[in-house]
Amino acid sequence: MSVRTPDPYPGWLSDEDLYEARNRLPMVYVEAVPVRLDPLGLVIEVGSLLQGDAEGNMVRSLVSGRVLYRETIRAALLRHLEKDLGALALPQLPPSPVPFTVAEYFPAPSQTGFTDDRQHAVSLVYLVPVTGECSPRQDALELTWMSPDEVLSPTVQQEFDGGRGQLVRQALAFSGIAAF
Repeated sequence: MSVRTPDPYPGWLSDEDLYEARNRLPMVYVEAVPVRLDPLGLVIEVGSLLQGDAEGNMVRSLVSGRVLYRETIRAALLRHLEKDLGALALPQLPPSPVPFTVAEYFPAPSQTGFTDDRQHAVSLVYLVPVTGECSPRQDALELTWMSPDEVLSPTVQQEFDGGRGQLVRQALAFSGIAAF
């Protein structure tokens, strides 16, 4: 029998607690680079979310979000894929929870090249094939599918927020496409 007071925000922090936590310790995130594959398993398209930033500029981003208390990495990844791409996206989660890279975000520019004005965050990054129909939800205006050449173009790379263009290049290199 527990005598503790029930948590009014199970799995989540209140806005005030989240602000305090972000100022005291790194937050754990998952990120996904959604891709479409040909029948041989080669990447033919990369998905990016188009959304507005705080200043009203249009930026590209990836599927991402925090891992909740007592949530597995796989569950967090699936939750954010469904939240950002829609329930019919049919993502194929990797068989292992090992990411293709780990990105460390800082609130100010640093040697990692990744920034997040709100916090210090550690993100486990996955390449996730998607086979279904996607309809972006939450704050994304659209999901854009581009060929590897298009997404690697300097113009598109500059549109990615917080250094995420580098994650796309790493994801394509991980899949066997020369991206650097």
